Amino acid sequence: MDVKLRRVYEPASSDDGTRVLVDRVWPRGLSKDKARLDEWAKDVAPSTELRKWYGHDVDKFGEFTDRYDAELRDPDRAAALDRLRELAAGGTLTLLTATKDIDHSQAAVLAGHLRAAP
Repeated sequence: MDVKLRRVYEPASSDDGTRVLVDRVWPRGLSKDKARLDEWAKDVAPSTELRKWYGHDVDKFGEFTDRYDAELRDPDRAAALDRLRELAAGGTLTLLTATKDIDHSQAAVLAGHLRAAP
């Protein structure tokens, strides 16, 4: 599966395939036209409580991943994750986030789930 991670603020690339925003909150200062999204998967994003607790503190990333994995078992989030699996099975999927540290973001956790799918 070809799953890529990018910041939503970066210009779209011809090799992005399907572009999906995986943040719950719309990126500050970005117009919908400039984002060039195919979908906005709000339902797969971490809860507001988890996002605020994490605060992008790299030292909390392991615990964040565990808590987020638990949230992904919620039926609505699980369905949204299944939708991402469908999109990834159809070709290149680029997960977009406003987060500066993509490697320690919910997008990275989601990419791990998608890449591990059979």
